[in-house]
Amino acid sequence: MENKLNLDEIEKLPAKERALLKKRHALHCKYEKAVTLYADTTLSTRIIALRCGVTPGALGNYLRRYWRELVLQRHQIPVESEDLQSIKIYSTGKQNRVSHERYKAAVEACDMMKYIDLNISQVARKFGLNGTALANFMRIHYEEILSRRQKIRERLGINDNIPRGARPSCVQQYTDAVELYRTTEMTIPEIADKFKVSESGLMQHLRFYHKDVLQQKRAMRKRAKEEKYKKRGGLLGNGRKYEPSAQTINKYAEALTLYKNTVLTLKEIADQTGVTTEGFRFYLHKWHKNLVLDHLGITDESQSPKDLRKARNRTKRTSLKYQDAINSIKQNPRSIAQVANEFNLQPESFRQYLHKYEPELISIVGMGQNEQGKRTMCRSEKKYKKAIELYQTTTEDLKSIATRLGLVYNSIGGYIRRNYPDAIILHKKLIQEQKTTYKQ
Repeated sequence: MENKLNLDEIEKLPAKERALLKKRHALHCKYEKAVTLYADTTLSTRIIALRCGVTPGALGNYLRRYWRELVLQRHQIPVESEDLQSIKIYSTGKQNRVSHERYKAAVEACDMMKYIDLNISQVARKFGLNGTALANFMRIHYEEILSRRQKIRERLGINDNIPRGARPSCVQQYTDAVELYRTTEMTIPEIADKFKVSESGLMQHLRFYHKDVLQQKRAMRKRAKEEKYKKRGGLLGNGRKYEPSAQTINKYAEALTLYKNTVLTLKEIADQTGVTTEGFRFYLHKWHKNLVLDHLGITDESQSPKDLRKARNRTKRTSLKYQDAINSIKQNPRSIAQVANEFNLQPESFRQYLHKYEPELISIVGMGQNEQGKRTMCRSEKKYKKAIELYQTTTEDLKSIATRLGLVYNSIGGYIRRNYPDAIILHKKLIQEQKTTYKQ
């Protein structure tokens, strides 16, 4: 059961859902007049769109999505299911219900001996129809009736002797286009543009004289529709290729170049090129995901998380941000806080970055844990390691060890007292044992 209206639930409504509700409300307000005309009149969608100042395509999409019951009612399609979106208005390769009812009686008349003395145009006039429209309808859906009718008229000697079928000039004009459509996945508009022929003319030529090609394409589109994952450049269920339109490519071309060659953020790129941030982000994630993964430092696409916002890999922008500071540390090792201050970086963020992506460097300048569990500077640990080993395993005094190893006595003394108190105990124990031995 659907949730009923409840004022208490309004506060719990997510911001995203609220935004979607407001967006749909604005859409309903925009098309309110057009919906009223569509429901109360028999005007076509094109005329209604012109009167209301909207585009016919947008109005058609809106009606089919939000007012499908009105569209089904206009096309006289009975509603037998609660899921209106599952009811098709136009079925590929099949008759439309309205057209079927319009031409039904005339088609039956063309298949009767009663009207055999009349040609198709004359039969159409009998039923108040356009002759060309009836002939085209029958050529697509009832070709066998036309063929049988012509043979009978020839046998009776009442044929008009008008040649039918494709004209030789049309066959020659569309031969290469038909072959290309048969053997490739190019769309009809693309082929028509390539050969400089009429798109509607090519489509009509295919529907009249190359039904086998259209059936082959429908089977391909059906298989493509069933595929779970779409591949760029592959065929879709509507016959188009799964790729961005030329208009979309041109729109984001400059922004894409900046994204490839710079480390600017999406917002900065959008501001420079005049596109929307969300639109450009969607374009990148849909058609250039490899670039997005590269910016996030993800080399294996199969290992990329479903939500890329949760990816914590090294991005190009972050790498460039810390590159100069890292090179400086490599040339002249010193504390992370000092380097961060020199390069105007946040010390803790810089330290975390080094721990994650520069473990070798952090082993030189960063902090680590010694054997006693104390946090010490890695470079100090390395510097005093030998002195500490000598101090806790021999009876030689620390000042002598420091002089021999070239260390500052006060520094090594303080370091041992702070971080290796056990070494002092061991050293004193060795001295005491030595004194006892001497006494004996």
